[in-house]
Amino acid sequence: MKNMKSEVFSWLKAILFALMIVFICQQFLFTPVTVKGESMEPTYENDDRIVVAKIGKPERFDMVVFYAPDAEENYIKRVIGLPGDSVEMKDDVFYINGKKYTEPYLNTKKGEIPPEENLTENFTLSDLLGKSKVPVGHLFVMGDNRRNSWDGRRFGFISEKSLVGKVKFRIYPLNEMGVPK
Repeated sequence: MKNMKSEVFSWLKAILFALMIVFICQQFLFTPVTVKGESMEPTYENDDRIVVAKIGKPERFDMVVFYAPDAEENYIKRVIGLPGDSVEMKDDVFYINGKKYTEPYLNTKKGEIPPEENLTENFTLSDLLGKSKVPVGHLFVMGDNRRNSWDGRRFGFISEKSLVGKVKFRIYPLNEMGVPK
């Protein structure tokens, strides 16, 4: 009987230790997030599960999760403008600080529209938000589904303090047979 109690106590300690490690990792290092909505399609789809790293500074074109500035939820978007950047969209081409950038992750969505149409409307930060550059401590973010994304073009700059973290990878959802969708 004494041996059994010792064994149970040993298992309880191991389980408690494992739970503490999981809690610490989730609070300070990584956390799972479920994508809601269509704003990042086709990169991420509704109900995709992703893992977000809570450490590291976001770079241009990273995907980040942040506390929504206009809702009680988290958003996932792509970082377009960093602090001090000027951003302009002209004829479906991004210009950041005057330099032209391609966005290959938009090719699928661009293929769904007539060739004479733009996926993303022309804009400058001044036109949209009244500032020519992204303010210090803030980011300008956009969704990949440009025609159906509630993003920085609508709610403005986001504070770097509102970041949950950078998207690291997708956890593929399983269908009812246990096979990745």
